[in-house]
Amino acid sequence: MALFKINGTTVKKITAKDLDLERNLQVLFEANLNELLNIAFLSHEFPTSFGGRIDTLGIDKDGAPCIIEYKKNQNDSVINQGLSYLYWLLDHKADFEKICQNKKIGIEIDWDSPRVICIAESYNKFDLDTVNILPINVELWRYRIYDENILFLEPENFQKVRVSTANIVRKSKHDKEKQQIIQKNYSVDEHLEKAGEDIKSLFFKLREKIISLDTEIKEEPQKHYIAYKLSTNFADIEVYRNQLKIFINVKSGQLIDHESIARDMESPKHIGHHGNGDYEVRLESENNLDAVFSLIKQSYDVNK
Repeated sequence: MALFKINGTTVKKITAKDLDLERNLQVLFEANLNELLNIAFLSHEFPTSFGGRIDTLGIDKDGAPCIIEYKKNQNDSVINQGLSYLYWLLDHKADFEKICQNKKIGIEIDWDSPRVICIAESYNKFDLDTVNILPINVELWRYRIYDENILFLEPENFQKVRVSTANIVRKSKHDKEKQQIIQKNYSVDEHLEKAGEDIKSLFFKLREKIISLDTEIKEEPQKHYIAYKLSTNFADIEVYRNQLKIFINVKSGQLIDHESIARDMESPKHIGHHGNGDYEVRLESENNLDAVFSLIKQSYDVNK
């Protein structure tokens, strides 16, 4: 991607450059993991029982365990490594739970939605073909370092519809118990089951407004909410019988709310919640639809 710096009426192309050391990539991400990927850092080079080490181990705001691998050169098999580590982690949940306790992570671990994230400057056709046919979702992120200390980061392959992963892993050949599911799939319909007819109608009207913002917007139903995202979530919707609860991913004190309909979840004290961002707004009727959407649009502009 070509980047240009604007100076008055002229533009100057910003050139890309390499990191001085391969290791700097991992150090840079781990020091800024929450800002870059909305993930809390847990461990660097986390050891496994078979000798391998997970580059970076983290947990996201929904409690999903996150395995992050970095492709520092063309020959690294980060996708295969990540999948191997995921299989190991699901068989050693106590190890992950222990590190969360030591780090005083207070959110419930969501073992139904573990994440494998790969970070690379580029991917080849074989990488993309591999993740496209996998029965689980592997996230590929592409980065680029530019002059003037600019970092460009974007998702390479986020799927708008996740593929079913049921019945793909067994504990053993002779295990007669229910097969283990690596990643559980959620649907919009499941969330709407609890809503009354008026709220369902309201949801679809809000959803249409959100999706119309950008063709690249992805709708991802999660365990507790329905997420709308580009590279990161900008709005998360929890569905209830008589209302929609929307979380706006804007930092405390930075949302322009002329009608004072949003609740600041960080001030005056922290209030726990599932969605991303520091603001919550509730939608019960179409009367406030435009006002709520204007706040979502702000978050979209901040996070795009």
